[in-house]
Amino acid sequence: MAVTVKKALWVVLKAKPGKEKDVADFLRGGLALVEAEPATTSWYAIQIGPSAFGIFDTFSDDAGRDAHLSGKVAAALMQKAPDLFSEPPKIEKIDILAAKMPAGG
Repeated sequence: MAVTVKKALWVVLKAKPGKEKDVADFLRGGLALVEAEPATTSWYAIQIGPSAFGIFDTFSDDAGRDAHLSGKVAAALMQKAPDLFSEPPKIEKIDILAAKMPAGG
């Protein structure tokens, strides 16, 4: 059965000076939490530049996206935000117009 992704989140994170490694480690640690979220179709933690990071994740529907936003990763992100980031995380809800997914995924 093919999974169709229709919803996504794009989160921009800017590390405080000297906190870049901590942000990268925090994002790597988030993988274990999202692996326990069946409604999160895909999740990517990325580094855009020396102090800029991002998260892109996809969902089949609004319910899956909402579940993720009220889950452990989002809670940890908001808890760590004052210590790690130079500004609050920018969380954007986006719609996916087209996607290529791996077979069976």
